[in-house]
Amino acid sequence: MSWSCFVTGTDTGIGKTFASVALLHGLRARGLRALGMKPVASGCVRTDAGWRNEDALALLAASEPAPAYADVNPFALPAATAPQLAAREAGIAVDLAALLAAHARLSATAQATVVEGVGGWAAPLADGLDQCALVRALDADVVLVVGLRLGCLSHARLTARAVEADGCRLAGWIGNRVDPSFDRADDYLDLLRDALPAPCLGVLAHAPTGDGAIAAEELDVAPLWRTGDQSR
Repeated sequence: MSWSCFVTGTDTGIGKTFASVALLHGLRARGLRALGMKPVASGCVRTDAGWRNEDALALLAASEPAPAYADVNPFALPAATAPQLAAREAGIAVDLAALLAAHARLSATAQATVVEGVGGWAAPLADGLDQCALVRALDADVVLVVGLRLGCLSHARLTARAVEADGCRLAGWIGNRVDPSFDRADDYLDLLRDALPAPCLGVLAHAPTGDGAIAAEELDVAPLWRTGDQSR
């Protein structure tokens, strides 16, 4: 048995990758084989090994056992823009079946797979492919990263409602102090704990280039498991 969670955010640029890396380290600290996945990544650079994405490489580095890059990031798109536009410019058709096949190869060797989405929840993965379709196909739990800044209460509540309206499960959320000058973050955290229908898994300190292994110490991944067996 293998379990997956899908990491989404209240917006783009609010630390989904940092939180995903921290989750991977937290799961591995529990003795689990945990792998990361970035199904669709725009903004890649050409290397001798092919197109590579910085976020996908961070997930790969935090994974154990080490998977193939092509499975971590099946669709690496050059242009640093919305995946829909990047795929069109590259002449690539992002295919759900290919994403599921890559995930199946990862989950064959992992007990937990952390799948990082793109942008916010409603941002499509590709033309005609919403993120919720992938989440439902994977039967994955959703973890929401909330960027702690002005406006996050509305964004977080709207996202939580959208996740549930799309037939997906919100298993938990992570606060991320993306704005060090936001002096009401603790007050907003209290409001978020009351407003969101899932437990807070932890709050990450502001650390644009932080160490995911250290950040994992701020997270409690236990609520993600529905039962006491090792697959959950």
